[in-house]
Amino acid sequence: MIKKTTTLAALALAAAFAVPAHAADYAVDPTHTFVTFEIDHFGTSTNRARFDKKEGTVSFDRAAKTGKVEITIDTTSVNSGTAAFDKHLQSKDILNTAEFPTAKFVGDKFTFSGDKVTEVAGTLTLLGKTQPVTLKANKFNCYQNPMLKREVCGGDFETTITRSLFGVNYGLNYGFSDTMRLVVQVEAVKQ
Repeated sequence: MIKKTTTLAALALAAAFAVPAHAADYAVDPTHTFVTFEIDHFGTSTNRARFDKKEGTVSFDRAAKTGKVEITIDTTSVNSGTAAFDKHLQSKDILNTAEFPTAKFVGDKFTFSGDKVTEVAGTLTLLGKTQPVTLKANKFNCYQNPMLKREVCGGDFETTITRSLFGVNYGLNYGFSDTMRLVVQVEAVKQ
């Protein structure tokens, strides 16, 4: 009888620890999250700019290898470091921020290697057009933040998009590249 009770207790304990983990929710930390883009300039140099305002949420479950991320970018906050270029980037020629003040990435297909995210596939909406995009991770990690006393997860992600698919055609007739590299450095704090 003792052996049977011990076996049942061991099975119950094992079952309690086998309960699957639930997805954890994280808030994007705007002070450790940067969205930048790069585009070739006549094969001579690279034009770069970033968006200073962004927000978002992440929910993911490392055990189940699932998740969802939503990042909203304030396109009016584009910053190249040059006021005249920023004004042109905001114009109807390029980002048309008066009509489309935000862009949004929604990813719901996470690929993992072990417990590390290697890519997130989803959609990017820019200038009112939505296209599939996969952000590939160059780095990914979770750590216990000693100041916040909470888990923080994030990484460096990148993708290359065809900008004309979103209606950004400026300069194509001059020989500007139709591809644009997007780099997303993101950290999110567990809630």
